[in-house]
Formats: sequence, structure tokens, C-alpha cells
Amino acid sequence: MLHLIQRSPDRFLRNPTVRPVRRGCRRGWLSAAVVALGAAAFAPTSPAQTASEADSGEGRAAVEAALAGLPLRGIGPARMGGRIADIAVHPERRSTWYLAVGSGGVWKTENAGTTWRPIFDEQKSYSTGAVALDPSNPEVVWVGTGENVSGRHVGWGDGVYRSRDGGATWERMGLAGSQHIGRILVDPRDSRVVLVAAEGPLWNGGGERGVYRTEDGGATWAPVLDAGPDTGATDLEFAPGDPDTVYAATYQRRRHIWSFLGGGPGSGIHRSDDGGRTFR
Repeated sequence: MLHLIQRSPDRFLRNPTVRPVRRGCRRGWLSAAVVALGAAAFAPTSPAQTASEADSGEGRAAVEAALAGLPLRGIGPARMGGRIADIAVHPERRSTWYLAVGSGGVWKTENAGTTWRPIFDEQKSYSTGAVALDPSNPEVVWVGTGENVSGRHVGWGDGVYRSRDGGATWERMGLAGSQHIGRILVDPRDSRVVLVAAEGPLWNGGGERGVYRTEDGGATWAPVLDAGPDTGATDLEFAPGDPDTVYAATYQRRRHIWSFLGGGPGSGIHRSDDGGRTFR
């Protein structure tokens, strides 16, 4: 029947049993016919027939043969795990790198990228935005969870983590309300002093946002730069050779379902001359 339709649609449409139809509707008739034929082809069989075929070895072989022609393959969504948020290189063993992946945890290589292994899979957050090594002890690894971008696809995190053994084990060190971490700095003179740039929630105001500082290795955190309920800190940097001078970047943002508001009076560059205790 499909053959007849394809070869002579006019003849099919002139069938006296079919109501007259305008020529512009032929495609709709053809589509309806194809759907009807497809439905008939895949109509369910009776229970008795299904049971008998399933019980036979021939029926099972036919099913296995059909499934063999349907290999599983990825059809989406897009492979978003390739976004690299941050990288840290061991200062003594230059072939050891740590990668913070936007939606894929933390990965480590010890042979300059020839092979990789995931080291953060057992933690509660899959999205990471920052990774930093303690300059005084590079086996201490700090990770900020929550990717540091503002797209609809972004994953959020649950704070800051620390490993004392090169990523083998982890402990969560607070700032769960930050959701997105932009940067982590460890004072090269004192491992207990750590600065965190927290972007804060993307879809609502408040949360833990701005720059936070700890003097006890993460047991407690003090907010040292607060730029408002919609503004977070996106980056931090020591002045070269002078850890007392710290620069911080802030960014005002808010995402809604219908729009993204990026930028505003809270955005800017801030400077500290006392190791991050105060900013201007």
C-alpha cells in the first residue's frame, strides 16, 4: 500500500471511499496513512501467542538477534563534563596536576596527563570551581565546590573541602552556603591562613558570598569583604612576593528563568594591605 501511495498519490486521494480533500492536504493524508500502517505493524499480539513464542528457543533467539542490532549509545545531553574550572600543579613534582572540573569533580595525574584518575567521586558535590595546593605542604589540597560560571547549566556545591594526603581522603571545611567558589588562596607563610572567593547562589540572593578568611585552617571563617546580597567574589590574588597585599574581584549577578542580570554597582576591584583582614 505504501508503494501505491508513493507512486500514485492522486489515485489514492481519488478513491471514492475517501472524502474529497484539497491538494494542499495530501501530505497530511499520507502521514496519517503511514502512521496507521506503522501502528498495525506494531500491534500487540495475543497473550497466548506471546507466551508460546517466548517459550520457544526460536523466539528467544529472534529477540536476542533484534537486541544485538541496537547497541547503547550516548544521545545527550551534550557532554558538559569537559569544562575545566581550575588547575593546580605540584611545585616539586611537576608531573602531578590536579584539575577541578565544572561538572566532573576533581581529577589527578602523576605522569603529566598521560593517565588520569578521579579523586573526588565519593564526596557530595560533583561540581567544582577551584583547586589550590598549600605552598608550605603541597600534599594539602583545597577544593571549592560549585562551578565558577553563571550559565543555566551550572552545578552548585556545598562548600570548601580539604585533603591532607594528596586527594586520597577529604574533609568538608564549611561555607556550605557559598554554592559557587571562584578562588582559594593559601598564605605561603602560614598554612592556617586561607582566603576564599565565594560567588554565592546564582538563582537567589543571600547565602555566603564575598571573601572569607580563616586563621585556624578552616575551623572558623570570617567574612572580610561583603559587597551586598547579590554580589559575590569571583577571584583573588596575592601581589607577587607580598602576601599582605591581596586583590579581590567582585561581580554582581542574578539569574532568573527568563533572564540573566550580569554586572552592577557591586562589581569592582578591591585591595587589602593587611593580608585580607580588611578591603577597600
